Amino acid sequence: MADGTGLSPARLALQRKEQLFTERASWLPAWREIAEFMRPRSARFMPSDRNNGNKRTQAILDNAVLIAGRTLASGMMSGMTSPARPWFRLALADRDLMQYGPVKQWLHDCREVLLSVFAKSNTYNALHQGYSQLGYFGNWACFIEDDFDNVQHCYPLVVGEYALDTDGRGRVVSLAREMQQTAAQVVEEFGRDAVSQTVRNLYDGHRYNALVPIVHLVEPNRDRDPRLMDSRHKRWASRYIEAGNNRDTFLRESGYDRFPALTPRWEVEGQDVYGTGPGADAVGDVKQLQQEQLRKAQAIDYQSNPPIQVPTAYKDSARSRLPGGVMFVDASSPTGGIRNAFEVPLQLGDLREDIAEVRQRIRAAFYADLFLMVANDQRSGVTASEIAEKHEEKMLMLGPVLERLHHEELTPLVDNAFERAAKAGILPEPPRELQPGMRLDIEFISTLAQAQRAVQAQSTDRLLGTIGSVSAIFPEARDKIDIDAVIDSYADLYGTDPKLVIPTDQAQALREQRAKAQQMAQLGAAVPELAKTAQTLGATDGGNVQDVLNRFTGYGTPSPQDVRS
Repeated sequence: MADGTGLSPARLALQRKEQLFTERASWLPAWREIAEFMRPRSARFMPSDRNNGNKRTQAILDNAVLIAGRTLASGMMSGMTSPARPWFRLALADRDLMQYGPVKQWLHDCREVLLSVFAKSNTYNALHQGYSQLGYFGNWACFIEDDFDNVQHCYPLVVGEYALDTDGRGRVVSLAREMQQTAAQVVEEFGRDAVSQTVRNLYDGHRYNALVPIVHLVEPNRDRDPRLMDSRHKRWASRYIEAGNNRDTFLRESGYDRFPALTPRWEVEGQDVYGTGPGADAVGDVKQLQQEQLRKAQAIDYQSNPPIQVPTAYKDSARSRLPGGVMFVDASSPTGGIRNAFEVPLQLGDLREDIAEVRQRIRAAFYADLFLMVANDQRSGVTASEIAEKHEEKMLMLGPVLERLHHEELTPLVDNAFERAAKAGILPEPPRELQPGMRLDIEFISTLAQAQRAVQAQSTDRLLGTIGSVSAIFPEARDKIDIDAVIDSYADLYGTDPKLVIPTDQAQALREQRAKAQQMAQLGAAVPELAKTAQTLGATDGGNVQDVLNRFTGYGTPSPQDVRS
């Protein structure tokens, strides 16, 4: 049904997609340049780019930027979302409740379920591709959909395939993408009745690999009725349209309660929709490096195989000028032999030095020197503490980027996975202390996140060191330290498994038991000495052994007057 514009909903969706792509157009030249000189296969600007295996690296003569980008992606992957270690934890705003044993264990078990979901799905593969896209182009987009076998499945996109839009607070809330699917994929995904007659003909004619242009638009559902619970009235509308067939219907119209895509940006200026990354900063150096490598190769070629001038008499003696050839030169004509056409003094040392400097600037732009800091430090006698301090200091350079990626990428990723895991019924039963609807927070404890928080641990270390020194003179200084709070603080900073840290109430009970056991042991050790003393006193006149023992244990023998009374 058409609205006041006279256009059907499907036509309006296509019109909205065109608006987003038109607004994106000014960014395309910069992305094309980055793709040409840095990462040719990580962009799709034309429909023909799909599955195109043609050579695209003609502009790349020096692969320093490819290695730097690979180092950045690998460093971000291992530092932020390593599959080998926990990189986040679930938390509560109520810190006291969070420290309660059953609640803490439930939060830990839920995290283990989510980490298992990420490991079994293609999440980590998608994240690695995303860090590469962010490093080169400053933007990334990835759809996350339900999956029966693995709870969720990621569909990563590359620059050029999609367009974004933001709300008044700068949050990405709309995404339009163009894609090409085969006729077989379209029919199997949307059903035979939903596709056009053209696609049916392709499918029935066994032309399964014929490509069909598809548009997918996700944006806030401004026409929804919150009272209705069906998929078409959710917060975000999702619409698939078969482009190019003048159709007025959707392939599929549905919706989401939560924005279904990850859309992180490396660095955003002002009200820009799209971000910029290290690739934009390094593009000038990369182009200079390629030009210098070309000139160096030409200089070497001039020196190893220079142009020469040859008398016309040698016109048919080309073979004799090859290595091992013999030429006969008339000695009476010293200027008539073969010699260089011109003399060019080529100083390759200066060129090599400048190339090394440009390479270093490229590595610095992609933070490769940061991630390979230990490997590049060839000094002897470097201590572990010195390396740790340098690592934490350099990690501060990534602070703003980490905060943005935590907010725009990892928090939505964990939120989506938690909701899907809850819907799939694979989360453990929550303890009674957790009220329904209680908000869960996400805290990141990856290597890079911990490096950002290491300042707090260092301050605690310095405090404990100072207290230790002062207590040697003033022992009462130790009374100012709550050791249970210190241990809990360290465990929170390091993301330690709660099973390894005993709750404070249980620790206090253990201390009381230990104190009683020590008292009993001391009393047991004193009994033989008391018995020996009693025997000695019993040998004296007027000595009463029982009276002596009673006095040592706090009791006295009643006097005869007390007994008579």
